Amino acid sequence: MPSDLPALGATQPTAGKDEGVRAVTVTPGVANSLSLVEDHPEPDAEEGSVLVEALAVGICGTDHEIIAGDYGEAPPGADRLIIGHESLGRVIEDSSGTLQPGDLVAGIVRHPDPVPCPNCAVGEWDMCRNGQYTEHGIKALPGFARDRWRIEHQYAVKLDPALAQVGVLLEPTSVVAKAWDHIERIGHRAEWQPQTVLVTGAGPIGLLAALLGTQRGLTVHVLDRNTEGPKPELVAGLGATYHTVTVNELPFEPDVVIECTGAPSVVLDVMCKAAPNGIVCLAGVSSGGRTIDFDAGALNRALVLENNVVFGSVNANRRHWSMAAQALARADQVWLESLVTRRVPVNRYADAYTAGPDDIKVVLEFAS
Repeated sequence: MPSDLPALGATQPTAGKDEGVRAVTVTPGVANSLSLVEDHPEPDAEEGSVLVEALAVGICGTDHEIIAGDYGEAPPGADRLIIGHESLGRVIEDSSGTLQPGDLVAGIVRHPDPVPCPNCAVGEWDMCRNGQYTEHGIKALPGFARDRWRIEHQYAVKLDPALAQVGVLLEPTSVVAKAWDHIERIGHRAEWQPQTVLVTGAGPIGLLAALLGTQRGLTVHVLDRNTEGPKPELVAGLGATYHTVTVNELPFEPDVVIECTGAPSVVLDVMCKAAPNGIVCLAGVSSGGRTIDFDAGALNRALVLENNVVFGSVNANRRHWSMAAQALARADQVWLESLVTRRVPVNRYADAYTAGPDDIKVVLEFAS
């Protein structure tokens, strides 16, 4: 859906620092506590050397779960959490000298734990062993849904200026960049020549996973239950094939599966559907609380006798964010823009956080 707001890449006057910061906040654990604070304090210099003027934040299922009170953790000493973890902004200043004013950037969401665990100690904070990591807009760090935010330079990812309209997609793209990175690492346990990819779920994660599959020259199939709306056309725009049948009705066995629905029945079906030496990446999170009957013995037999691998993947580290930035820069910008089905100005924040039937990616815009 086209926006009637100025282009995000356009030069806009920076708000004066004495005008206060608008920030979208919640009280963690309290359902429906979402509100827009008009005079939130400026970001503290201790948050990082890079001061950024927000252009936009993307909204995803995690935000909706935080708003529902399912989880979320305010920073130490605070009662409310600024949400928003899918960011895009322009650098105002960087006292470290790493970035220049006007640079287009996104902020890495997860930061390593203070211990640190062995993985966090080497920059693999997406694989944190002890769970003491922090996350902007989710866990113990203020989010990006505010007029200005700060971050340390090593967690700011510089973007190609051409991505000014779609750079807000960097965070979800980093998630699937990690998934593909790990798929390829596992694949090289043997001679590996994959041809066919199945992506289940045509939300933002699924569509971006399909994009990275087509960029690898693979034959990509996307399965989703929607027969109308923008999803079939978006899949066709990648040169991929769209399916609305069940997993078991698909006429092929995929070499790679990226499961993005979290639906328990779909998760089990794709485990059994993968081709010999197949790799199944679980990128969707199940809600839990549901039980289904299945033949665990048959699943075990299929996985063992066919040398198949099933693994879970979440979050991303700096390497994956860089991979994601390169993938977005190579992608068709018109196709990427079509993933954003609604752009909503911050003064209508409640509309942005109310899910619509044809939403794929909703973006809250801060650019004036």
